[in-house]
Amino acid sequence: MVRRWPVRTLWSIPLLATLLLTPSTAAAQQTAPLPSYQPQAAQEPEASAVVFEGLASFGNYNLFASGSGCKLYTGGVEYDRNTWGRFLRAQVDYVGEILPLVLLQEPTQSDYHGYPTTNQRRIVPGIGITPIGFRMLWRRGQLVQPYVEEKGGILAFTRKVINSNATYEDFSLQSSVGMLVKASRRYDVRVSLYSDFHMSNAFIVPVNPGLDVMNVSFGLSYNLGGRRAASQ
Repeated sequence: MVRRWPVRTLWSIPLLATLLLTPSTAAAQQTAPLPSYQPQAAQEPEASAVVFEGLASFGNYNLFASGSGCKLYTGGVEYDRNTWGRFLRAQVDYVGEILPLVLLQEPTQSDYHGYPTTNQRRIVPGIGITPIGFRMLWRRGQLVQPYVEEKGGILAFTRKVINSNATYEDFSLQSSVGMLVKASRRYDVRVSLYSDFHMSNAFIVPVNPGLDVMNVSFGLSYNLGGRRAASQ
C-alpha cells in the first residue's frame, strides 16, 4: 500500500528549503562592509610674518644717480610669506611693504644734477608702497638667520624732490643684507647695518637726478605661523 502525503505538506517542503538556503536580510546587512569616511586634514598655511620696520640713511653716493646732500628716513610694515619654496638652501619669500612715513631731508636749491647750491635744508614728507619683492632667508628658526632682500615700489612726496623741475613721484629699489635674531617663538629682531635705497623718476620728465643713499634698518618681526619650506 502506497502512502500518500497531504498536499499541504508537499507545498511546505520547497518553502522550507528556500528559507534555509537564503540568508536573512539582517545577517546580510551585518556582514556587508560599510563605506569608510576619512575627513581630509586642512592644509597648513605657508610660513609668514609681519615686520614693523624703520630705516635711516647715513650717506649717499653717485653710482646710479647724481643727487647728493640728502638723507632719507622711513617707517612702515612689511609682509613676508614663503611662496617660492627653497633655493640655494634658503627659504625664498615674497615681500610686500607699506611705508606710511617717508621723510626726505634735501637742499632747498640744487642744480640740474641734484647737487646742492645752498646749505639750507628742508624736510619733505611722503608715503611709499612696495608691492614687488623677495627675500632669501637662511637657517630659518635658528638663533641667527642671515638674509638678503630686494624690493621695488614707488614713493610720492608733497612737492617735487631733489630738483624743482623733477617729479612728485619716484620709483624705488631697495637692496639689503642683514640678519634675524630669534627673540622668542613668535618674535625676531631684524638688523641690517648696510643697505642701499635707490629712487628716481625713470626720466618720465627730462630732469631726473635720482638718489642713492646708504642706510641702516631695524625691525621687529612677528611670526604668524604656518609650515616652513621643506628642506632640499
